[in-house]
Amino acid sequence: MESQLMAANNTAETIVCYAPTMITTNGIWQGDNPLDYSLPLFILQLSLVVITTRLLVYILKPFRQPRVISEILGGVILGPSVLGRSKAFASTVFPLRSVMVLETMANMGLLYFLFLVGVEMDMSVIKRTGKKAIAIAIGGMILPFLIGLAFSFALHKDSQSLNQGTFILFLGVALSVTAFPVLARVLAEIKLINTEIGRIAMSAALINDICAWILLALAITLAENESSSLATLWVLLSSITFVLICIYVVRPAILWMISSTPEGETISEYYICLILTGVMISGFITDAIGTHSVFGAFVFGLIIPNGPLGVTLIEKLEDFVSGLLLPIFFAMSGLKTDIGAINGATTWLVLILVIIIGFAGKVVGTLLASMLYEMPLLEGITLGFLMNSKGLVEMIVLNVGRDQKVLDDESFAMMVIVAVIMTAIIIPFVTAIYKPEKRFLPYTRRTIQRSKPDSEFRILACIHTPRNVPTIINLLEASHPDKRSPMCVYVVHLVELTGRASAMLIVHNTRKSGHPALNRTQAQSDHIINAFENYEQNAIGVSVQPLTAISPYSTMHVDICSLAEDKRVALIILPFHKQQTVDGGMEATNPAFRMVNQNVLASAPCTVGILVDRGLSGSTRLSSNQATHHVAVLYFGGPDDREALSYAWRMSGHPAINLTVMRFIPGEDAKALENPAVLTVETENLKEKQLDEDYVNEFRIQTAHNSSVLYNEIVVNNGEETVTAIRSMDNHHDLFIVGRGQGMLSPLTAGLTDWSECPELGAIGDLLASSDFAATVSVLVLQQYVGLDPDGDELGTPDSPAHPEEPFSTVQMTNRPTRQPVFSA
Repeated sequence: MESQLMAANNTAETIVCYAPTMITTNGIWQGDNPLDYSLPLFILQLSLVVITTRLLVYILKPFRQPRVISEILGGVILGPSVLGRSKAFASTVFPLRSVMVLETMANMGLLYFLFLVGVEMDMSVIKRTGKKAIAIAIGGMILPFLIGLAFSFALHKDSQSLNQGTFILFLGVALSVTAFPVLARVLAEIKLINTEIGRIAMSAALINDICAWILLALAITLAENESSSLATLWVLLSSITFVLICIYVVRPAILWMISSTPEGETISEYYICLILTGVMISGFITDAIGTHSVFGAFVFGLIIPNGPLGVTLIEKLEDFVSGLLLPIFFAMSGLKTDIGAINGATTWLVLILVIIIGFAGKVVGTLLASMLYEMPLLEGITLGFLMNSKGLVEMIVLNVGRDQKVLDDESFAMMVIVAVIMTAIIIPFVTAIYKPEKRFLPYTRRTIQRSKPDSEFRILACIHTPRNVPTIINLLEASHPDKRSPMCVYVVHLVELTGRASAMLIVHNTRKSGHPALNRTQAQSDHIINAFENYEQNAIGVSVQPLTAISPYSTMHVDICSLAEDKRVALIILPFHKQQTVDGGMEATNPAFRMVNQNVLASAPCTVGILVDRGLSGSTRLSSNQATHHVAVLYFGGPDDREALSYAWRMSGHPAINLTVMRFIPGEDAKALENPAVLTVETENLKEKQLDEDYVNEFRIQTAHNSSVLYNEIVVNNGEETVTAIRSMDNHHDLFIVGRGQGMLSPLTAGLTDWSECPELGAIGDLLASSDFAATVSVLVLQQYVGLDPDGDELGTPDSPAHPEEPFSTVQMTNRPTRQPVFSA
């Protein structure tokens, strides 16, 4: 099947013969070996690549490495450097005759991935980008390019067929490029995406990416047309003509397709197929004129207008392309990487020098540009480290360079190692050197009880989906904002950080209103923002500030807590992880939401409220002349219950709120729970009882003349009587406010915790939120921040024995309003 011929000049060339009929096998029972046929072999190779890559993603997850590292390393492991050293493995799983099929599929994946990159890239960002980001992008490119130039003399060999100039261009582009999607992933991982430094890095990387594409097109043109300078000129002219045709002929045609689709309807399958075919035609044209096919696909993606069409294309293609086809491209890069080709100590020394000086060059170039704009030294260095992110563009540069014989096996292997190491060291280095200072002073108004009635009341409202919005808006309106005590609401859309590029787009931008969203995440954010901005316009004494936290669910609480501390809020509102079904039951939406809630309760710097939504949104909107909401507080005693009463007290000032406070008092038979392990329990209980008495008495005196406030006392002896009393309450309430009762030992709730489904709601909260509770009423469960002593001094954060969490102060978010520009990957 495969034979080798020795050429006259003693260099071994391999001639591979293909049998056109050997696509699918007749089956092992016919005596066929499936691996002799191209389709079963390709399926095996693809499965191996995906499994190896995913396994490495899992292994490197604790080290917070971007996915691109796993994809390249997966290829290196399968290639001649590790497993490929075994001749049996190499000839069975990756024989030479299979390379053509793999390469074709890898390039197909690359073609569509770069089309998606083009679709997601918002060119208007470059117009809005400040001079600072442009200077940093250029500064971060020039110096590494010059370093590439210097090293090209050390690495270039006379035996290489191409001249020094082209080699310089390839090496320079490979060292100076910054991978935008990889950088976005890194920034989100180290919680810098919402900071000023994160925004500058994203803008600079976007500009750098565009410059890299232009240089790459130029490098390919020079490499492929080395013999004739006239041919090079023709290639450049045809490429410019292709771009102009795309802008002035193809784009208007696509805009016509969009305009001919009725509003609210999806683009027809016919048009989608036309566009997907257009990607391949563009690739064919640019390949035919002498630049790489990916250049055509990228330009074709750039001309697709942002909006429903872009969303549809991304949703249809992204998972398949970036999950299945793109890893083949990275695996092919790894399969071509033979670390054994790097011979001799001198070459290894040059490799280490390239890594150190290339990395340092980027840092110094960026630092000089940032110093021009008087940025702090540490921020400049951090930016330099971040701009060293390498990824797809560099891999394309190196692969094209190898195919065009610009780079030999040794240079190629060296540059792949450089890319992996440079990207891998970013996160450890940045987390070690960049620790932003606390930009806020300690604040005492961490609870509703301590917030003064005539001062600003700050709330952090967390939203997972637009479904959470109506109830939270109604709750905010019920919180009685007015000119005397205005309310500042920070609305945080919680977005899970996934590997998908589209999830990385930062929302709340300065887009013109009516400009369509770029993907589903952003469309959801737009709905949320619009709803809250509409509420802000129609309400008195309310200011709303939209923000986004993009994070893995496992560390999302860090973002929420640091944001709460940064914005000095008194209350965090979290949606409950279950939602009401049509038949009145409760079903879990996403188990991860529950983990976020538990983690926030364990490490919050202020009071936390979990809102169980059972149609508070179903009531008519609160208006000043109509009593629509009946709020009930179930009061047992303790700091959490005092917080619940404090919030309800604030609400009672609203003319449209009727408040009922039901205080449960232990009867004669109720015996205090014994806890021999804690000697101070009795003293603590007496102290708490006194605080409860004082607070309730103050509340009763202040609201004595308010006809919309009712106060009842119910005597109960045990948990059973408590449940009976709660179940017998009338059903005309819209909202129950209860304390979580954390750490309170009361005979009135004894035994209730044994059956609780959701301990994070406390005994009473869990009872009210359970599916078998007859009344379907929304419930707000409050946990008071316990880190303040009565004099207002800090005692520390609330602790939860089940969740010892990392301190929230490790993460910073900006103090500025973060209506950010869209960045696309």
